[in-house]
Amino acid sequence: MAVSVRTIVGMSGGVDSSVAALRLRDAGESIAGLFMQNWADDGSGDCRAEDDRRDAVAVSGRLGLPIHFRDFSGEYWAGVFEHFLAEYAAGRTPNPDVLCNREIKFKHFLDAARELGAEFIATGHYARVDKAGAEFRLLRALDRSKDQSYFLHQLGQAQLSATRFPLGDLLKRDVREMARAAQLPTAAKKDSTGICFIGERDFREFLARYLPAREGEIRTPAGQVVGRHPGVFYFTLGQREGLNIGGVRGFEPAPWYVVGKDVASNVLYVDQGSDSPWLHSQTLWSEAAHWIAGQPPAARFVCSAQTRYRQPDQDCEVSVREDGSVEVRFAQSQRAVTPGQSLVLYDGEVCLGGAVIAATDAPDCAAPLPPKEPTT
Repeated sequence: MAVSVRTIVGMSGGVDSSVAALRLRDAGESIAGLFMQNWADDGSGDCRAEDDRRDAVAVSGRLGLPIHFRDFSGEYWAGVFEHFLAEYAAGRTPNPDVLCNREIKFKHFLDAARELGAEFIATGHYARVDKAGAEFRLLRALDRSKDQSYFLHQLGQAQLSATRFPLGDLLKRDVREMARAAQLPTAAKKDSTGICFIGERDFREFLARYLPAREGEIRTPAGQVVGRHPGVFYFTLGQREGLNIGGVRGFEPAPWYVVGKDVASNVLYVDQGSDSPWLHSQTLWSEAAHWIAGQPPAARFVCSAQTRYRQPDQDCEVSVREDGSVEVRFAQSQRAVTPGQSLVLYDGEVCLGGAVIAATDAPDCAAPLPPKEPTT
């Protein structure tokens, strides 16, 4: 039976969604909550789904709100997790939070809210929506340290026109204080981390359940073997942890970093120094880009970009290619730009859209750099 509410709040069982519901209720909005079950627990870690469900129910009770439940675990597997595994198997590093937002929170959740008779959905994301003329825009949150527009860049006009972000103008510390003042049971609850909806667990052990490990060599770009790895897809560019490379004769006792992966030959490439030249690029190419306005601002334009979450703005020039992908040339060299991750473009506070990174002009570890000229 449809409910006579205007907005359905995605209740995750965390403090952010709790305060989002609180703010809407206190503003006189007609609301109800909805808890999404998006992962069928496989026993491989701390999934916390039942704890989160109980907290969502407790908060809804405290606020006097009806709450609904939907199981999207099948949709999550088909729309997010299978892609996640395929990307890792190909040696890339995907960003499941971006796909989860597009496929689950702002697709299946939105559909469920409309089936319940609601006009809008609301979430605890730190972002803002406004309207300029006929166009809905996605804006950064006031609290830049918590801004989540990076993960929301795949949304479009249809989603933004039906979405509210009640926390977009708040600082995180104020959200906690509002929860305490309202005596919400999630006021002191730790923020969730880990893979979207899957939770905190040993990532390597978790991934091995779906992608069987295959050991191989760890080499320098010059081809010298310096260790063994448990599987190239467990590592990402710029990573230092987990390499387990001890002292290597002929090399300084300095940290090693992942600088390349060859999935076909099962070789992991490493180099010493966090600022290794093998990690640097100035140009990237993407897959087909998504534009929040429905189209790019121009065929060529300057803006700022992020190639990872919470990265400071990077000035760049964007060229839109005929196939819908983009070529981005940065004003400054970039470290560890990683295929599979998201490029997100901004014009000041406005998120323009973004794309999955396909390739960069970083040196190829299979084609070593030319030797340095001897000093005189």
